[in-house]
Amino acid sequence: MEFEKMSLQAFVDELASDSPAPGGGSVAALCGAMASALVSMVANLTVGKEKYRDSWAIMEEALVKSESLRGEFLKLMNEDTESFNSFMAAMKMPRTTDEEKAARKKAMGEASKAATEVPLRTLEACAKTSELAIAAAKHGNPNTVSDAGSAALLAEAAGKAAAYNVRINMPGLSDEEFKEECRSRMSCALERINHNSAKIAEIMDNVLG
Repeated sequence: MEFEKMSLQAFVDELASDSPAPGGGSVAALCGAMASALVSMVANLTVGKEKYRDSWAIMEEALVKSESLRGEFLKLMNEDTESFNSFMAAMKMPRTTDEEKAARKKAMGEASKAATEVPLRTLEACAKTSELAIAAAKHGNPNTVSDAGSAALLAEAAGKAAAYNVRINMPGLSDEEFKEECRSRMSCALERINHNSAKIAEIMDNVLG
């Protein structure tokens, strides 16, 4: 399913239904996409405006990165639901014979990895987006500073929501090395987000009063 091609009403209706997917992971990615889109908007409202010429180079670079992240988030939005569906399919595999049990265990292990990796990538993308939001707040068109601040808040919320999805899937991982890697990556990304959130809050207080 390509959620980005659904109408907003259809997606929200699907989200509200008794289907377990899409869920929090896909919504986190969607919020990340909106955060990166806000950064792009700030950049587009800065580049080409003569009075902000000194900021063009910085905001052009931010625009390239934010647009790349926007595309990545939309992919992750779909991948999150796909990984969940794969895990549920693995759980329903037959387990009568030893061969079936082994095949089911292998499939569940692979599905658990994917279900953990996808929100982890969402979290890391949110950390990158929050950094771009700081650049947008500092160097973007000053009339859009509240939009840059909103981008940072969305990225923070999306990242922390994604982290919840990483944490709920980690107990199902049998690969201890992979689990430890995920834990380390998650902690690093959350630290970056918290650091960036403090920075953007300071900028907003100074600019908006």
